[in-house]
Amino acid sequence: MATFISTIIFTAQGLQGIDETTKRAAALKAAAKKRGVKITNIFWTLGDHDGVLIFEAADDETAAAFLLHVTSLGNVQTSTVRAFTAAEMDAILVKANG
Repeated sequence: MATFISTIIFTAQGLQGIDETTKRAAALKAAAKKRGVKITNIFWTLGDHDGVLIFEAADDETAAAFLLHVTSLGNVQTSTVRAFTAAEMDAILVKANG
């Protein structure tokens, strides 16, 4: 499974319903599972972003479909990066230097 990290910014709609944010997060976990995505952590944050979502998906297409679902709900905007473990990075370095 590939790991992805998404930063989250609440939209105006998301802020209007901020009291429901933890309930929306629980529903998001269920929706993710249904789409073959495993959410490993959700954090609410201070600073430039309102939250961070860490999840695993089988491939980029599965991650993209999940994120399209998330943003289509209208509560958040996301920015996502693919994350690599040390072992994955070692394998990448072998290919880069091969």
